[in-house]
Amino acid sequence: MDMNNKQLKNAEATQYIVVKIGREQYGINIKYIQNIVRIQNITRVPKAPYYFKGVINLRGEIIPVMSIRLKFGLEVEEDTFNTRIIIVKISGQVIGLIVDEVKEVTEIPEEDIQTVAREANDERGNYIIGVGKVKNELVTLLNLEGFINLNS
Repeated sequence: MDMNNKQLKNAEATQYIVVKIGREQYGINIKYIQNIVRIQNITRVPKAPYYFKGVINLRGEIIPVMSIRLKFGLEVEEDTFNTRIIIVKISGQVIGLIVDEVKEVTEIPEEDIQTVAREANDERGNYIIGVGKVKNELVTLLNLEGFINLNS
């Protein structure tokens, strides 16, 4: 009987890739991730929102790239050896997200995720699913649908 309970708990765990943005750690659901690439030449696009850095050409596919830092209103940071672009596909759209560092892939069980109270006027509340615990550290889990929202 205990074995079945354990299997049920494992079935409710979701895999996230843990990334660093500034001093904070964020989790991105692995089901959206198509690729992770080193930072590369980004071509600016006129009149794009401030948090869109431009586009990249990845094996012949033109992919828009956004800065999570800028979308969160954080200071601009110089690209480093660890800077990566995470290519995600959401609602049929492919987009690159710039992160400071990719740390690990981890499984977070449902019971280790706490939802976050949202204030109606706090736009950032739409960007977050909740907070998960990974090895006694907190990881903020991104809601990519709300975060990317290509209409905003």
